[in-house]
Amino acid sequence: MNAPLERSTATNRVRTATSHGLDLALRTEVLRGLAATPKTLPPKLFYDATGAVLFERITELPEYYPTRAELEILRAHTRDIATLAGERCALVEYGSGAGVKVRLLLDAFAGEGHPVAAYVPIDISREQLADVAAQIAAEYPAVPVYPVCADYTAPLRLPDLPQRARRIAFFPGSTIGNFHPTEAAAFLRRVRRTIADDGVLVLGVDRRKDAATLDAAYNDSAGITAVFNLNMLARLNRELGADFDLPRFQHRAFFNEVASRIEMHLVSLERQVVHLAGERFAFEAGESIWTESSYKYDLAALGVLVTSAGFRITRLWTDAAERFWVAYLGAA
Repeated sequence: MNAPLERSTATNRVRTATSHGLDLALRTEVLRGLAATPKTLPPKLFYDATGAVLFERITELPEYYPTRAELEILRAHTRDIATLAGERCALVEYGSGAGVKVRLLLDAFAGEGHPVAAYVPIDISREQLADVAAQIAAEYPAVPVYPVCADYTAPLRLPDLPQRARRIAFFPGSTIGNFHPTEAAAFLRRVRRTIADDGVLVLGVDRRKDAATLDAAYNDSAGITAVFNLNMLARLNRELGADFDLPRFQHRAFFNEVASRIEMHLVSLERQVVHLAGERFAFEAGESIWTESSYKYDLAALGVLVTSAGFRITRLWTDAAERFWVAYLGAA
């Protein structure tokens, strides 16, 4: 799985590594989730080509603070990260997206006089991954690029990287909050094994804050988050032959104070039946599909999480409004 395959490019430096069986695995996960109580769908369904574009629009919305807060921190501290990490590092990014934040890191390493020895973007959106890998290869000609199209929430194997390169995992965007805590710990343990004993994880974490700020971030006035959520059903119609009638479902997001998480749902507006892959799924009026959780961490909860996964907090940076953290985690 994920063996590198040369791709002809102008620079001949971009190597692709793909994962097979994603469609079958995703179909199985979707059917299992819709048959469960409550009904669920995996957040990875958000990121087809349309969803990737919609999410980039969300990051620019005035209500959606996480991207701006994290960029503020990275702009202030990427040189610190590069200094702490040292020379000859291989940078592995989980969920590379549009590659905006990683450019700050690549610039910081270059500014310290030691460009990274390799860059490995990992993303499930094949089209966006190919575009970003080509752009990074063109903009940073000294950096070999090894894109991996895969579901990073599952075990995966990285391409062969330069020998004796220290592995720096980069997981920005507060995506760790999309995992339930036990799943987050399991994911971080896999990252810990990947980076080995001398590796580092640079992790974006959304901090717990007042419910009004959180609710507004996931219920924007322009309705882009609602479209993003409903696009999940459109994707199931297109790719798995489902017959969801999108106007009969409505986006709902709220902060669950007890669990310290935002929950996103798609609520059925009436009693109805949906068909998918030969299966029949009945909905009552008001019944929802739980599409995403986004856990918000305080310092105690973050400490428990990273310690359980074999990390220790070496540095912890926040923005001026104290809404977000970027954590520099050493292997314990």
